[in-house]
Amino acid sequence: MKPTIKEIIVVEGRDDETAVKRAVNAEIIITHGFGIKTKTFEQIKKAQITCGVIILTDPDHAGEQIRKRIDNKIPGCKHAFVSRDEATLADDIGIENASPESILTALNKAHASTEILIETFTKNDLLKHDLIISNQASYRRDVLGNILGIGYGNAKTFLRRLNKYGIKREVFEEAVKKIGELK
Repeated sequence: MKPTIKEIIVVEGRDDETAVKRAVNAEIIITHGFGIKTKTFEQIKKAQITCGVIILTDPDHAGEQIRKRIDNKIPGCKHAFVSRDEATLADDIGIENASPESILTALNKAHASTEILIETFTKNDLLKHDLIISNQASYRRDVLGNILGIGYGNAKTFLRRLNKYGIKREVFEEAVKKIGELK
């Protein structure tokens, strides 16, 4: 059974996310390369405050630059490193090439915390507040994600983030009220 990591793991791309999820259960934030958007920095900052962040970028120059940019804007993040040898396939260097064992070892060396996820919110909460199965569901998740600082996600991702980021029910209910006020 894969361990569940408490901290949010920051990676560069979707293939890196897939590789990390083969190794552990974790919430992932993708930077989409060096041009990290302000919204992504805000999401990383929120994650650092609520449950911690582990930066796991490619062991190359671009990966190091991304790591430094995040670390400068959001101090206190943990750092996980996979060696170039473990992350290289042919001439391609990247986390997506690392084995699940190499990724897990890197996360353990970064002192990743494991946890048992507490389910505060369920699909019924999303249904009750028109966050799923409604014409406005996508819009409402987008607005609510911005208010709560957890970003946009499809229903499954949004529910996982509500529980992972430790959103309190009172904060959630107040934020839902604000959606109605914005219309």
